[in-house]
Amino acid sequence: MSLFDNLEQFERFREAWNLIRIERSVSYGLFTFGDSDLPYYLVTSSDADKLVKIRRGSVTISRARIITPDSMHPELRNFFDGHEDTQFIDFLMTRSAAFSNLRLTNDSGPERIVTDTVEEAVARLNRQLDDEEEDRVAILSAPADLAGFAIFRYASEKVLSSAPGNIQELREKGFLP
Repeated sequence: MSLFDNLEQFERFREAWNLIRIERSVSYGLFTFGDSDLPYYLVTSSDADKLVKIRRGSVTISRARIITPDSMHPELRNFFDGHEDTQFIDFLMTRSAAFSNLRLTNDSGPERIVTDTVEEAVARLNRQLDDEEEDRVAILSAPADLAGFAIFRYASEKVLSSAPGNIQELREKGFLP
Protein backbone atom coordinates (compact mmCIF):
# COMPACT_ATOMS: atom_id res chain seq x y z
CA MET A 1 0.00 0.00 0.00
CA SER A 2 1.46 3.36 -0.99
CA LEU A 3 1.42 6.63 0.90
CA PHE A 4 -1.23 7.91 -1.51
CA ASP A 5 -3.53 4.97 -0.75
CA ASN A 6 -3.33 5.85 2.97
CA LEU A 7 -3.97 9.50 2.20
CA GLU A 8 -6.98 8.68 0.03
CA GLN A 9 -8.36 6.37 2.72
CA PHE A 10 -7.84 9.07 5.37
CA GLU A 11 -9.60 11.68 3.21
CA ARG A 12 -12.61 9.38 2.68
CA PHE A 13 -12.72 8.66 6.42
CA ARG A 14 -12.52 12.37 7.32
CA GLU A 15 -15.22 13.29 4.79
CA ALA A 16 -17.59 10.65 6.21
CA TRP A 17 -16.74 11.67 9.81
CA ASN A 18 -17.57 15.31 8.99
CA LEU A 19 -20.96 14.41 7.47
CA ILE A 20 -22.08 13.10 10.86
CA ARG A 21 -23.30 15.53 13.48
CA ILE A 22 -23.75 15.05 17.20
CA GLU A 23 -26.68 17.46 17.48
CA ARG A 24 -27.20 16.93 21.21
CA SER A 25 -24.61 15.26 23.36
CA VAL A 26 -24.81 14.17 26.96
CA SER A 27 -22.40 15.18 29.68
CA TYR A 28 -22.27 11.81 31.42
CA GLY A 29 -19.23 9.57 31.05
CA LEU A 30 -19.03 5.82 30.84
CA PHE A 31 -18.83 3.64 33.92
CA THR A 32 -15.34 2.39 34.73
CA PHE A 33 -16.72 -0.94 35.91
CA GLY A 34 -19.79 -2.56 34.37
CA ASP A 35 -21.94 -1.70 31.41
CA SER A 36 -22.88 1.78 30.18
CA ASP A 37 -25.92 2.62 28.06
CA LEU A 38 -25.94 5.45 25.55
CA PRO A 39 -29.51 6.12 24.39
CA TYR A 40 -29.89 8.18 21.22
CA TYR A 41 -32.15 9.39 18.44
CA LEU A 42 -30.70 9.13 14.95
CA VAL A 43 -32.06 11.41 12.23
CA THR A 44 -31.09 10.32 8.72
CA SER A 45 -31.70 11.69 5.28
CA SER A 46 -31.26 10.24 1.84
CA ASP A 47 -30.61 12.18 -1.35
CA ALA A 48 -32.06 9.33 -3.39
CA ASP A 49 -35.60 9.35 -1.98
CA LYS A 50 -35.55 12.67 -0.08
CA LEU A 51 -36.87 10.96 3.05
CA VAL A 52 -36.03 12.00 6.59
CA LYS A 53 -36.22 9.17 9.11
CA ILE A 54 -35.91 9.01 12.90
CA ARG A 55 -34.82 5.96 14.83
CA ARG A 56 -34.43 5.58 18.60
CA GLY A 57 -31.79 3.26 19.96
CA SER A 58 -29.18 2.63 22.58
CA VAL A 59 -25.59 1.46 22.53
CA THR A 60 -24.44 -0.72 25.42
CA ILE A 61 -20.73 -0.61 26.07
CA SER A 62 -19.35 -3.52 28.05
CA ARG A 63 -15.80 -3.72 29.30
CA ALA A 64 -14.08 -7.08 29.43
CA ARG A 65 -14.01 -8.36 33.00
CA ILE A 66 -10.89 -10.40 32.31
CA ILE A 67 -8.71 -9.65 29.32
CA THR A 68 -7.82 -12.77 27.36
CA PRO A 69 -6.55 -13.19 23.79
CA ASP A 70 -10.22 -13.56 22.75
CA SER A 71 -11.22 -10.25 24.34
CA MET A 72 -8.24 -8.22 23.12
CA HIS A 73 -10.12 -7.08 20.04
CA PRO A 74 -13.23 -4.92 20.07
CA GLU A 75 -16.56 -6.54 19.37
CA LEU A 76 -19.22 -4.60 17.46
CA ARG A 77 -22.79 -5.90 17.32
CA ASN A 78 -25.73 -4.57 15.29
CA PHE A 79 -24.07 -1.47 13.88
CA PHE A 80 -24.20 -2.41 10.22
CA ASP A 81 -26.74 -4.14 8.05
CA GLY A 82 -24.02 -5.70 5.95
CA HIS A 83 -24.34 -3.32 3.02
CA GLU A 84 -22.78 -0.35 4.76
CA ASP A 85 -19.13 0.46 4.23
CA THR A 86 -17.18 -0.95 7.19
CA GLN A 87 -13.86 0.34 5.86
CA PHE A 88 -14.22 3.39 8.11
CA ILE A 89 -14.45 1.22 11.22
CA ASP A 90 -11.43 -0.81 10.16
CA PHE A 91 -9.53 2.41 9.51
CA LEU A 92 -10.30 3.76 12.99
CA MET A 93 -9.77 0.49 14.86
CA THR A 94 -6.32 -0.13 13.40
CA ARG A 95 -5.21 3.27 14.70
CA SER A 96 -6.54 3.14 18.25
CA ALA A 97 -5.98 0.97 21.30
CA ALA A 98 -8.85 2.61 23.21
CA PHE A 99 -11.37 0.02 22.03
CA SER A 100 -9.24 -3.09 22.35
CA ASN A 101 -11.24 -4.85 25.09
CA LEU A 102 -14.72 -3.38 24.63
CA ARG A 103 -17.96 -4.89 23.41
CA LEU A 104 -20.31 -2.38 21.80
CA THR A 105 -23.85 -3.52 21.12
CA ASN A 106 -26.32 -1.35 19.25
CA ASP A 107 -30.02 -1.93 19.80
CA SER A 108 -32.25 0.26 17.67
CA GLY A 109 -35.95 0.41 17.05
CA PRO A 110 -37.76 0.80 13.76
CA GLU A 111 -37.36 3.92 11.66
CA ARG A 112 -40.26 6.27 11.23
CA ILE A 113 -40.55 8.62 8.30
CA VAL A 114 -41.20 12.28 9.08
CA THR A 115 -42.13 15.09 6.74
CA ASP A 116 -39.66 17.51 8.28
CA THR A 117 -36.21 18.48 7.16
CA VAL A 118 -33.32 17.12 9.21
CA GLU A 119 -33.04 20.49 10.97
CA GLU A 120 -36.77 20.56 11.85
CA ALA A 121 -36.69 16.96 13.10
CA VAL A 122 -33.66 17.72 15.29
CA ALA A 123 -35.31 20.87 16.67
CA ARG A 124 -38.50 18.95 17.48
CA LEU A 125 -36.56 16.20 19.24
CA ASN A 126 -34.59 18.79 21.21
CA ARG A 127 -37.83 20.44 22.38
CA GLN A 128 -39.29 17.05 23.30
CA LEU A 129 -36.23 16.08 25.35
CA ASP A 130 -36.16 19.51 27.01
CA ASP A 131 -39.87 19.23 27.90
CA GLU A 132 -39.22 15.77 29.37
CA GLU A 133 -36.15 17.15 31.20
CA GLU A 134 -34.22 14.29 29.61
CA ASP A 135 -30.46 14.82 29.73
CA ARG A 136 -29.20 11.32 28.97
CA VAL A 137 -30.40 10.94 25.36
CA ALA A 138 -28.27 12.16 22.46
CA ILE A 139 -29.42 13.28 19.03
CA LEU A 140 -27.32 12.36 16.01
CA SER A 141 -27.80 13.20 12.33
CA ALA A 142 -26.20 11.67 9.26
CA PRO A 143 -26.79 10.63 5.69
CA ALA A 144 -28.75 7.37 5.65
CA ASP A 145 -25.83 5.36 4.26
CA LEU A 146 -23.67 6.38 7.25
CA ALA A 147 -26.22 5.48 9.95
CA GLY A 148 -24.17 2.71 11.57
CA PHE A 149 -21.01 4.77 11.34
CA ALA A 150 -22.81 7.72 13.00
CA ILE A 151 -23.80 5.57 15.96
CA PHE A 152 -20.27 4.21 16.17
CA ARG A 153 -18.82 7.74 16.06
CA TYR A 154 -21.00 8.81 18.98
CA ALA A 155 -20.05 5.76 21.04
CA SER A 156 -16.36 6.12 20.23
CA GLU A 157 -16.34 9.78 21.25
CA LYS A 158 -17.93 8.83 24.60
CA VAL A 159 -15.29 6.12 25.12
CA LEU A 160 -12.47 8.58 24.44
CA SER A 161 -13.92 11.42 26.53
CA SER A 162 -14.55 9.06 29.46
CA ALA A 163 -11.06 7.60 29.46
CA PRO A 164 -9.38 10.19 31.76
CA GLY A 165 -12.06 9.79 34.45
CA ASN A 166 -11.99 6.01 34.12
CA ILE A 167 -8.20 5.95 34.48
CA GLN A 168 -8.42 8.16 37.56
CA GLU A 169 -10.99 5.84 39.12
CA LEU A 170 -8.77 2.83 38.40
CA ARG A 171 -5.90 4.62 40.18
CA GLU A 172 -8.11 5.47 43.15
CA LYS A 173 -9.18 1.82 43.45
CA GLY A 174 -5.53 0.69 43.37
CA PHE A 175 -5.58 -0.98 39.94
CA LEU A 176 -3.04 1.45 38.45
CA PRO A 177 0.05 3.09 39.96
